Amino acid sequence: MKHKINPPPVNMEEEIDRLQISPLRKRIFKMVSVGVIDEPLNQMYDVISTLALIVNLAVTILNTYEYMRQRFGVFFDDIEAVTVAFFAIDYFLRIYTAKCLYPDQPQLLAAVKYMLSFSGIIDLLSFFPYYLPVFFPAGAAAFRMFRVVRILRLFRINAYYDSLNVITEVIARKRQQLVSSVFIILVLMLASSLCMYSLENKAQPEVFKNAFSGIWWAASTLLTVGYGDIYPITPLGKAMGIVIAFLGVGIVAIPTGIISAGFVEQYSRLQKIGNNMEEDVHFIKIELTPSDKWVGHRIIELELPKGMIIAAIQRHNDTIVPRGSVRLCAGDKIVLGAESLKGDKPVYLKEIFLKENHPWRGLKINELDISRQTFIVMVKRNGKTLIPKGDLLLLPDDTVILYSKSKSPLFFR
Repeated sequence: MKHKINPPPVNMEEEIDRLQISPLRKRIFKMVSVGVIDEPLNQMYDVISTLALIVNLAVTILNTYEYMRQRFGVFFDDIEAVTVAFFAIDYFLRIYTAKCLYPDQPQLLAAVKYMLSFSGIIDLLSFFPYYLPVFFPAGAAAFRMFRVVRILRLFRINAYYDSLNVITEVIARKRQQLVSSVFIILVLMLASSLCMYSLENKAQPEVFKNAFSGIWWAASTLLTVGYGDIYPITPLGKAMGIVIAFLGVGIVAIPTGIISAGFVEQYSRLQKIGNNMEEDVHFIKIELTPSDKWVGHRIIELELPKGMIIAAIQRHNDTIVPRGSVRLCAGDKIVLGAESLKGDKPVYLKEIFLKENHPWRGLKINELDISRQTFIVMVKRNGKTLIPKGDLLLLPDDTVILYSKSKSPLFFR
């Protein structure tokens, strides 16, 4: 009876293949998706997108220096025009491929969903304010302020670095505690402003004019050490300022402690997952040759034992997700995974490299004097694997793999 591997859970790519989406749209979606580097074009687009953003921000910063603007102002304007045009093209490509990002939505609703998402708003503000002065010249100065929003596109680099992903995951997991701590800070800030107004209004009517005039003082006192432009002068006001300053140290430490604890929990969780995978799943890598029976077959057609899966496929310099429809080719490097057998006796293996003076050199396998509990399971020679037949002659530089039924001191010495 044939044992067929179960198809992996439905993922984004498999869902896209199931839908009636044109190949061109699929290809463009993979190209604009950050971190998809299965083809040189996709990898090159990521590099160009990152460079365009970095160059744009660098030009924006250099343009703030008067002497740089006088000497290279025209050059900076040309660079900004090119990079902003790239941001605009990238935005419309993402709208065109929104159906691939939200496969369960119609094309129009998928496009609207992307446009209203945080990423879509940032992408829009990256280029749209640049062109607004053409239609509204009077607001040119205000529109240029939105150039700062482009820096938020740097968060897309998260797709490449797990350490940055940990930051966003911690903030997302602790968002309720962080919102609660910020709410406490705002309440304390408002209460401090009201108290200081009551104590300092008569002594400093031009400084503490109303209940909200002390917000600036409360914020600078609670969140920093104070700027000194607004401060209490009455004895009660100074006493209240000391109390609020001490409270500020403790209150501001709350979100810091939450984020720190979140980092510890996240790294502990990742380490635990990694340890469990190492203990429960074992992986090996094999390379398919033209004579192997798997070549030309789809993964779903393979006869794999129960409990074994194909974890990944390396083809040339690319890593392919092993979906059931993927067809294997000669030269593919396949990573196989299998669960460890609970309660099973361990297999003891030992690798011996035959040097020039090794006593096994020049002997056949059936001439070796080894324990009955020990077997030769493999011989490696010049990068090739040889079947350990009895008449196989062992040569210098051979690597012999031994298997033992018991973990004896003689076997492992």
